[in-house]
Amino acid sequence: MFLAFSGHAFLAEELAREVLAKRGLSLRDLPRVGGDEVKAEVLAPLLAPSLFGDAAVFIDLSGVKVAAPLLDLLATSGATVALLDPSPTAARVKLYEAQGEHHVSPAPARTGDVAGWVAKRAQGMRLKLDRDAALYLAEVLGADLAGIVAELNKLELLDAGTLNRETVARVVGLEAPGDSFAMLGAATSGRPAEALLQLRRLLASGEDPFKLMGAVVWQYSLVARTVALLAGGERVTEALAAQRLNVKPYPAKKALEVARRLNEARIRAHLGRILEADQAMKRGLDAGAVMERLMVQLSL
Repeated sequence: MFLAFSGHAFLAEELAREVLAKRGLSLRDLPRVGGDEVKAEVLAPLLAPSLFGDAAVFIDLSGVKVAAPLLDLLATSGATVALLDPSPTAARVKLYEAQGEHHVSPAPARTGDVAGWVAKRAQGMRLKLDRDAALYLAEVLGADLAGIVAELNKLELLDAGTLNRETVARVVGLEAPGDSFAMLGAATSGRPAEALLQLRRLLASGEDPFKLMGAVVWQYSLVARTVALLAGGERVTEALAAQRLNVKPYPAKKALEVARRLNEARIRAHLGRILEADQAMKRGLDAGAVMERLMVQLSL
C-alpha cells in the first residue's frame, strides 16, 4: 500500500515518521531510495517479502521523474511503500488515495506565517519564545524550517526564561534582512539612520529599487487610509484595520504603527515627496541615492 506524503519536504518527512511509528515501523530503519536509484531494478528486491514479514521501503521522489510502470510495480508489490513526493501530479494524488493514504503538509509561505509556525513549534518544545524572537527566526531563516528547528534545539540548552529577540539573535548570529515596513517606521518616527540601515540591507540583499519604491507606495497608501480611519474617532484595532483595509493582520499592524505617528498634513507632505522620488527614478537618476534621500525626507 501507499503512504504518500506531500508538501513541504521537512514537514512531510516529519509526518511520515509519525505515521509510520503508529504502524510499528521506524523510518530510520527502512531502506531509503532516492534520486537516480529510483528505478525498478533497485526497488524490486526491496519490495519482496522476507521471513520476517512484508517488506517496507521509503522512497524520496524529490526531483525524480516517475514513470507509470514503476508506479504500477509499487502499487502491486504488496509492500508498504512510504513516498516523499513534495509536488505530486493530480494523477499520482489520485493513485495514492486509491491505493492507500495521502498526507499533505503545506508550507508556511509568508514571514508572518513562518513566525506563527515557529511560535507553535517553540510552544510544543516548552520554549518561552516571545513574538519578536519568533519573527526574527522567520526573517533570517525564511522557509528553512529544518534550520529553524536546529536553532530551537540550541535555544533549549539555554538556562533562560522568556527568550527575546536580542537573546535569540546572539545565539543564531545572523543579521535580519531589511524590512520595508521597519524602514518606513524608522523614517516616520525621526530615525533616519535606522531607516537608511534598513534600506541598505534591502538593497544589499538584491532588492530591486523600483520594486522597493512600489512597496513604499503601496505601504504608504495603507498608512494614509489608516490615518483616515484613526481620524474617524472610533477605536481602531489591528483586526478592524485589517478588515477595513482588506489586508492581512501583519501589514495592518505595521500600517497602524506608522499611522499613529502621523496626521493628514504630514501624510500629504510625505505622499508628495514619494511622488517626486518616483518620478526622479523614472527620469534615470540613481535609484539608490533617490531612495536614500527619500528616507531622510520622510524622517523630517
